[in-house]
Amino acid sequence: MKYKKIGIILGCVVIIATCVGIVGIKKIKSEDDMQTTPAKVYYVKEITPENLVKIYDALGVELQGNVGVKVSTGEAGSRGYLKPELIGPLVQKLNGTIIECNTAYAGQRNTATDHLRVAAEHGFTKIANVDIMDADGEIKIPVHNGKHLKYNLVGTHLDNYDSILNLAHGKGHAMGGFGANLKNQSIGIASRNGKAYIHSAGFTADPDLAWSNLPQQQAFIESMAEAAKSVSDYFASQNKQIVYITVMNFLSVDCDCDAHQTDPVMADLGIVASTDPVANDQAFVDMIYASTDPGAKKLQERIDRQMGRHILPYAESIGFGTTKYELIEL
Repeated sequence: MKYKKIGIILGCVVIIATCVGIVGIKKIKSEDDMQTTPAKVYYVKEITPENLVKIYDALGVELQGNVGVKVSTGEAGSRGYLKPELIGPLVQKLNGTIIECNTAYAGQRNTATDHLRVAAEHGFTKIANVDIMDADGEIKIPVHNGKHLKYNLVGTHLDNYDSILNLAHGKGHAMGGFGANLKNQSIGIASRNGKAYIHSAGFTADPDLAWSNLPQQQAFIESMAEAAKSVSDYFASQNKQIVYITVMNFLSVDCDCDAHQTDPVMADLGIVASTDPVANDQAFVDMIYASTDPGAKKLQERIDRQMGRHILPYAESIGFGTTKYELIEL
């Protein structure tokens, strides 16, 4: 009887050990499954119109149909926005339309009329048509996997475009820490009310109320990632494409939306391009933190003060791109 009990106990131990082993194997497999193939990020150091076309061509993606080029046309008084003479050849190669949405703050771009005036003053209407996408209202698009936003609000004209070139200016940002492709696709493509909704992390879509109901910084950073993902998901559901380029020049700690934008704090870094916005933003940020330029510290401090880098692993955690990349220099 004694040996029988020992046998039963040993049998149970074996069964338990086997079950633990199976669980362990499944756990390991699950972690392996989560590993993603590094995204390709193309890089060119010299910033010229020719190299902007060259790096787009390197992506191997031909944007189809009516192409929207999402670029910040810059607040009146700002200086760092991507200049029309730099981006013009690429925009015209794509027969693109420059697309924007009105601002939620009380600057000179919070109505379609004023926004178009500033865009014209900055020279953008000389290279392409400019479309203020929320001039005729907004639509709700779904947000998947988010914990802050129930939906995203974008301009009705977004549906007019078959593909998008997300052409960002990499720089610092007073609220987001830094701005590049993710910000350009979240705050940049959201309507005026949508911007308020993102800034308040889903509390309100009323621009008059948003600024007095700002959330914890982490919630705002995560809301930007959720909004950027919603645009990508919305386009993917219609088999529409988005590609991503960031020009890393005029590296101020301030955004192009700042009418009193400060001077650059470090030397230009070049241009990066990818089909993955998270990888492209990660490459930009990595270059800032790897830089030996003495001024880079100021930009690093701005990014860290605002939890700017948090947007990258959070975006990856909700299934939007990867922080792993292979840098391919052209």
